[in-house]
Amino acid sequence: MVDLDFEPRVALASLSGESDAAWAKRAADHAGLAFLGGIAIDEGSRRAAERLVERGRNEFLPEDPFAFVDRQLRALDDVPLEAGVNVRSASRAPIRDVAELCADHDAILEVNAHCRQPELCAAGCGETLLRDAHRLCEYVETAAATGAVVSVKLRAEVPGMSLPETAGWVAAAGADVLHVDAMDSEEVVREIADAVDAFVLANNGVRDAATVTEYLDYGADAVSVGRPSDRPAVLRRVREATDAWFATHETDVAEAGTGG
Repeated sequence: MVDLDFEPRVALASLSGESDAAWAKRAADHAGLAFLGGIAIDEGSRRAAERLVERGRNEFLPEDPFAFVDRQLRALDDVPLEAGVNVRSASRAPIRDVAELCADHDAILEVNAHCRQPELCAAGCGETLLRDAHRLCEYVETAAATGAVVSVKLRAEVPGMSLPETAGWVAAAGADVLHVDAMDSEEVVREIADAVDAFVLANNGVRDAATVTEYLDYGADAVSVGRPSDRPAVLRRVREATDAWFATHETDVAEAGTGG
């Protein structure tokens, strides 16, 4: 397992059109990792994002997405926060280019296999990648070859596919982090944590001590906050609960890490 040693073990999940460096800075007192994005990095995904904007969604659509990623990561150079960049792409080559940027900044490259908007799925990215595990694994292999730490954002409850099985293939392809949106199937986090030797980041409904404890008890290595990431009171509760859980499980976590 990759040694991701961020503290606190709270991450911020990307929110389209909102999660930039300024957003990450505002939450830096409560989180140890922030995923910027999602950012459309190739022609197909950009066209899809443009259609999303037309129907009222917020999207990052800079003229040069790679220069945008570079600027955003530079803005976090002096912030005590690990950074990641969540990207959407309908083709493999741009994954390599943005992964190289992330490697230069010691940031995480996160492949988005999660978004379920019809426009993105029709373009061949987002959740569509979960149904095409071979292509998803090619994306991961391409990113990992640059030396970047690679995360994949996954979604549970996609009909016709086994998330633990797909997670295993993705981890074998070189994914260091599996960022799991559990939806209403929280126990899938346990299945994935038991099946792979990767850092498991649990997402969906993380709001308080109960949700934090549930995911960490299932074997997640950290939790991530999505929509309420701009609400300091929620982030404070999540951080306090996460710190408390690790304080009481410190020996167990250390032994598990030694045994892996």
